[in-house]
Amino acid sequence: MMEEERIEAMARAARTLREKVNQLKFAEPVTHTYNPLEYAWDGHYQYLQKAAGTPKKVLFLGMNPGPWGMVQTGVPFGEIPHVRDWIGIDPVIQKPNPEHPKRLVEGFACGRSEVSGKRLWGFFAKTFGTADRFFADHFVGNYCPLVFMEETGRNRTPDKLSRSEREPLLEHCDEHLREIVRILSPEWVVGVGGFALAQAERALTEGPKVALGRVLHPSPASPHANRDWPGTAEKQLREQGIW
Repeated sequence: MMEEERIEAMARAARTLREKVNQLKFAEPVTHTYNPLEYAWDGHYQYLQKAAGTPKKVLFLGMNPGPWGMVQTGVPFGEIPHVRDWIGIDPVIQKPNPEHPKRLVEGFACGRSEVSGKRLWGFFAKTFGTADRFFADHFVGNYCPLVFMEETGRNRTPDKLSRSEREPLLEHCDEHLREIVRILSPEWVVGVGGFALAQAERALTEGPKVALGRVLHPSPASPHANRDWPGTAEKQLREQGIW
């Protein structure tokens, strides 16, 4: 598969996932659902153009978009300075409809920092120097594209949805993961955190065979991540033979 063909295959896979999950309905306590593959498509497509043109050794897999990262930029773990200044994209981001009054989408004008993304992309920037060098054989994706919010603005993670809501969503996400593994041909799928690894273990019992690994999630909610997350992540990657 040539570079442009691979990018367009990844874009088709993302659009297919977008359309399928947009048909799902979620009940209270979820009051708002954001799909960055819709209103932030320009950001996501520019990311694919930068990141998805080559076969990969490692696919890093997150859970779902963060409120100050992919929600604002369309890029997984997409902390704004790293997306703009290191990856090198600066797209126009639209608004979700309806928009939660406590979780506004301001795109690249957002002044909040996605700490998980700052740690993740900062680690890759320090290790590889340039984004092109990193993307030569690495890719970062999310398992689920949707963000779920309660009336208070509180985030509700996919694992907290009711079973009747969760299972159709996970089925579509499983299909998408298998498709991007087929397109990118990674040797490893590395869950960023336990949820992502568990979903990869389930989804990838079918389809292309790939080794599975895990790194600690860089969330500031994790006490372990607040104690030298880059050092911990590098140690885990080397111990598993991924790096």
